[in-house]
Amino acid sequence: MKKFIALVLAAMLCLAACSALAADLKVGVILVGDETEGYTLSHMNGIKDAAANLGLSESDIVWKYKIPEDQSCYDAALDLVGQGCNVIISNSYGHQTYMVLAAEEFPDVTFVSMTGDFAALTGLDNFHNAFTKIYEARFVSGVVAGMKVAELVETGVLTPEKQPNSFDENGNIKIGYVGAFDYAEVVSGYTAFFLGVRSVVPNVVMEVNYTNSWFDIDKEAAAAAALIAKGCVIIGQHADSTGAPAATQKLQDTGVVCYSVGYNIDMIPTAPTAALTSPTTVWSVYYTELFTAVMNGDEIAADWAKGYASDAVKITDLGVSCAPGTADKVAEVEAAIKNGELNVFDTASFTVGGAAVTSAPCDMTFMDWSTMTAIYEGETYEAIVDGAFAESDFRSAPYFALRIDGITEIK
Repeated sequence: MKKFIALVLAAMLCLAACSALAADLKVGVILVGDETEGYTLSHMNGIKDAAANLGLSESDIVWKYKIPEDQSCYDAALDLVGQGCNVIISNSYGHQTYMVLAAEEFPDVTFVSMTGDFAALTGLDNFHNAFTKIYEARFVSGVVAGMKVAELVETGVLTPEKQPNSFDENGNIKIGYVGAFDYAEVVSGYTAFFLGVRSVVPNVVMEVNYTNSWFDIDKEAAAAAALIAKGCVIIGQHADSTGAPAATQKLQDTGVVCYSVGYNIDMIPTAPTAALTSPTTVWSVYYTELFTAVMNGDEIAADWAKGYASDAVKITDLGVSCAPGTADKVAEVEAAIKNGELNVFDTASFTVGGAAVTSAPCDMTFMDWSTMTAIYEGETYEAIVDGAFAESDFRSAPYFALRIDGITEIK
């Protein structure tokens, strides 16, 4: 009984200490979108969950919605400093150059720029970058899609005779992908997705259609529809709206064989029978670590990137149209990624220009491409390590920019 009482008292003291520390934390959040946009919503949910975990009041979180990637970000950061925020987060790559300006002016405030790529090069102790190894979940979502393609072939739904437009001249099955921009982050993601599909169905090819926007429902819907018109039976995406899944569902309802893999949020409410799953980030993992470190005065890494091994990424619920056995296959693949048996970018699984990739030097220098000058000098790392491309190991932001065979891009 005494031991039980002691444990209860210890827990109460710990809770009281956490509450006291949380009282000293005020978080400002600069968002490129709002709750209507999947990527931003996933950040919002992660911050709220982390706050709840640590006893932080929602009144100690100040939200800035729909902040463009321009001077508005700097102005928002200064306003948040003025409101007493000692941690300021932005969630879009284009915010980074404005966040670092604010970080230079306010060394006692912690600034985090999501998907940024030069925090480690600035020499600032209060400026940080973070992302996740979302490519791991994209690979798993590709496995889900591959299982569906395999089922369509095995059941005779997808054959060159019935669906001639869905096969290329070499008999490969066509799949498509709606991409936002021609950035390494997008290339890394669509390559992982493609390799996941191909791990189940080797004879696939993929076309990527860029929208040049992170969030544009109409453009994403049009890109998906164009890919389906070309015969693509699976539509993946690295774009933030429900446009592609909605377009896929609409065409499926007319009898077209097509399915969707979304991003960030569960797309089943949008595409009840077309949506298979979505890769997503569990942002509460990072935000809990960040807030705890700030409250405890612990060191914060300049770059943070974790994946399945830390439960920082996952896929959303499987849709009703998923092939039988998909859940078991997903569990198998996730376990292999977690224990290190499976590396998404194993060089044995792809070629570039018909040749195996044995070297991939990656220069971490941050350039101003308009003037061709280096803003921050960085090291050049050899990314091929132990027979695989080491993604998000040398910095948090993705740097996989190889164009592997089997994928074409429409810009």
